[in-house]
Amino acid sequence: MAEYQNLFTRVQVRAPAYAGAPTTDGIWPRSGRGFFSHWLGKLGDAQVGPIYLGWTGLASLICGFIAIEIIGLNMWASVGWDPIQFVRQLPWLALEPPAPENGLHFPRLNEGGWWLMAGFFLTSSIILWWVRMYRRARALKLGTHVAWAFASAIWLYLVLGFIRPLLMGSWGEAVPFGIFPHLDWTAAFSIRYGNLFYNPFHMLSIAFLYGSTLLFAMHGATILAVSRYGGDREIEQIIDRGTAGERAALFWRWTMGFNATVESIHRWAWWFAVLCPLAGGIGILLTGTVVDNWYLWAVKHGVAPMYPHAFPPVADPATSPVTPP
Repeated sequence: MAEYQNLFTRVQVRAPAYAGAPTTDGIWPRSGRGFFSHWLGKLGDAQVGPIYLGWTGLASLICGFIAIEIIGLNMWASVGWDPIQFVRQLPWLALEPPAPENGLHFPRLNEGGWWLMAGFFLTSSIILWWVRMYRRARALKLGTHVAWAFASAIWLYLVLGFIRPLLMGSWGEAVPFGIFPHLDWTAAFSIRYGNLFYNPFHMLSIAFLYGSTLLFAMHGATILAVSRYGGDREIEQIIDRGTAGERAALFWRWTMGFNATVESIHRWAWWFAVLCPLAGGIGILLTGTVVDNWYLWAVKHGVAPMYPHAFPPVADPATSPVTPP
């Protein structure tokens, strides 16, 4: 008998469209009746919808649309409203923050005011979506773990574009909107403050980044490996561990050297992923406000060695005695 394929599954379990658990809060009904997509079913659940939007969801989408319009139209204007050049140069186009001399004042629209407006609407959109996510979880009587994980990412976003510029006294410290301009800002930021790689919170952030990807990959692979024994029914394995959970634990003891239960691995992965932007935001917040040069900080605290003296010292001609001819 052919084995059950579980990565790109050949079997799509389908039942009548399910509208979801009943809820009593709010005045917004769920939209649509739900439909099925064969190709989406190859990657996950084939049912799409119905969708609950709510007033927070609608307000979030409206604010997000306004922000994208402001950013996109400013980028388009920067290439003379040429649609071909807009598409061609899109990765390099930017909406820049106000110049440093403006401080925290609201400048003219074409001198950074559009950036402030776009940031306001984008931030409103993100926070409204967080409220929607939190309220939907409570309405469905779920834990709010996803909302707090999203809040960790919002923390880093706010540090980069709002909290740190406020502490530095200038909107010019914030990140521009754009793909490559954002990356250029990151490189210049690191150079300006003595190499961000020596920032201990940046080190922690990268460790949690790599650690979370590794944990998620290992967990996903382990569950796929024992799904033939029912390992994909993880809740059952948590409360009544069967052969799938036993084999998975044995495999981890043999190959990783420590145990992870069907429940604990999710807590491990959640914390690793949440601590990545949380630690990164702390590191960015300290840069320029507490520490001006991370390399010198690392040398002072024994993290990095001084640069070696590869060349002999050069005498200053102004202080050298004049030899008579």
